[in-house]
Amino acid sequence: MVDSVYRTRSLGVAAVGLPDQYADGKAAKVWQLYIGDTRSRTEEYRSWVVSLLKGRGCRRVLDVACGTGVDSIMLVEEGFDVMSVDASDKMLKYALKARWERRKEPAFDQWVIEEANWLTLPDDVQRPGNGFDAVICLGNSFAHLPDFKGDQSDQKLALHNIASMVKPGGVLIIDHRNYDYILDTGRAPQGKNVYYKSDLTQDITTSVLWVNSKPHMVTLDYTVQVPQLPGQQSPPELSKFRLSYYPHRVESFKELLQDAFQGKCEQSVYGDFRSYAPGQEPAPCYFIHVVKKTT
Repeated sequence: MVDSVYRTRSLGVAAVGLPDQYADGKAAKVWQLYIGDTRSRTEEYRSWVVSLLKGRGCRRVLDVACGTGVDSIMLVEEGFDVMSVDASDKMLKYALKARWERRKEPAFDQWVIEEANWLTLPDDVQRPGNGFDAVICLGNSFAHLPDFKGDQSDQKLALHNIASMVKPGGVLIIDHRNYDYILDTGRAPQGKNVYYKSDLTQDITTSVLWVNSKPHMVTLDYTVQVPQLPGQQSPPELSKFRLSYYPHRVESFKELLQDAFQGKCEQSVYGDFRSYAPGQEPAPCYFIHVVKKTT
């Protein structure tokens, strides 16, 4: 039976302003298990991000979509001075818990965690001097921001605000799924997962919403097996939740970034951490944009 009303997110999830698709706490809890174990991150992912930041002399980093804190924790452990923000308090509680549990370590005691919204970022975050050495927005996070107005004005504002946090000579690292492939084929690329524990995933169903012959939203229905806790008598739980994304095509997203930096930038695009060329096979699962702000 199909819902009489098509729902873009799980029940109980807010849809006002910048939507917090994790507001009901259900997806946030599972997401922490899904991506929250830093030991399960691929070494390729960790070494690529850390090497890029250290190679550019970055020290002060703003994570503008920290979620449960997994990327921020990785960077704090690597010696970076990290400020982490997210719009979801349900996600932030896991980052705050991690900081509290490791508070006796000086680096974690100094880790700054705040709630912030991309649409009001300059008001929510105190920018140090002329900006951060690096800003990261990883894990397909930016695609959560919808285009309800149909003109991408909110997305442009958000990217402008994010770009304003980068100091001249600094870098923005931002990613999104390979929506080109999803829109062209109706399914996600079948490559390895570079961000999370795919062994927990039972199924991901992909739906595409078209409005006036244009792709407006991609909805992913996740079925994730929650691991059985030690001593737990009940069988492992299957958790189902729905998340929706704006399907950014790689070329149009490059244009949005160029506009956000007012043309004063140098861009590189990577497909699953390798230099990307159109038509590359196999199709990458994710595109990672590295944008250097020029003076």
